[in-house]
Amino acid sequence: MSDEQPPSRNSPQKTWVDKITHLLTGEPQDLDDLLEILREARGKRLLDTDALAMIEGVLQVSQMRVRDIMIPRIQMVVLPKDADLETIMPLVTEFGHSRYPVIDGDRSKVVGILLAKDLLARVLANKALKVHEIMRPSCVVPESKRLNVLLKELRTTGNHMAIVVDEYGQSAGLVTIEDVLEQIVGEIEDEHDEHEDEGYIFQRSANEYMIKALTPMDEFDQYFSTHLATDEYDTIGGFIVSQLEHMPKKGESHVVGNLKFDVIRADSRRVYLLKLKIIR
Repeated sequence: MSDEQPPSRNSPQKTWVDKITHLLTGEPQDLDDLLEILREARGKRLLDTDALAMIEGVLQVSQMRVRDIMIPRIQMVVLPKDADLETIMPLVTEFGHSRYPVIDGDRSKVVGILLAKDLLARVLANKALKVHEIMRPSCVVPESKRLNVLLKELRTTGNHMAIVVDEYGQSAGLVTIEDVLEQIVGEIEDEHDEHEDEGYIFQRSANEYMIKALTPMDEFDQYFSTHLATDEYDTIGGFIVSQLEHMPKKGESHVVGNLKFDVIRADSRRVYLLKLKIIR
């Protein structure tokens, strides 16, 4: 008769917990080792897929820097500091943002931030006020700042937007607290997202469309009378990734024939939204 005891029903969990304990209390390990343990936990149903994705996002945020996710200054929607409040209302209404960088001359010189709620509160009383009279100071961060540090600073100060500056002190772009959080939880949609249409494809003008990256290739081909679908990918987002041979970043472009694709929303794991312009 063997003295060997049968394995406990909870032994797989204990093994995984032991691994985590050893990882945290023993000698430092690399990130790949930690991810391997977490993926093993998912395989044993100790973590679900969504929880693992968020944990991976947290780990990525600790490794990424502001320059990796910032909106480049060329894409910023800005307001001149000397503009009358009345003259900027059409632009604010069109884009529907809650915050706008205020510039002095050009986009490299951001001098403040205008909050839409401040504008609405003041424009009815005095339309002749200048933007710089109601703007707030801007939070400025370097391109090299780590995202986890930035997130802590934004939460501590109550700022939702930061202006990113390069080594010469000029504005290189902007980053919001939402941009950082999306690296952890994925895309955060709001009421101003134009793609909240029931379908996949939303026409903005005669030659311009907003397209969800999850649009099936056969539906895309049928809509635009193209022949892009193959067995290699199922969606237009997969097609773009295959064409570029890397995970595209927000603001990246790619041209296929007379079709120009711009990546509007993406993170380090997937593409969410594309703009398509048909070149005549």
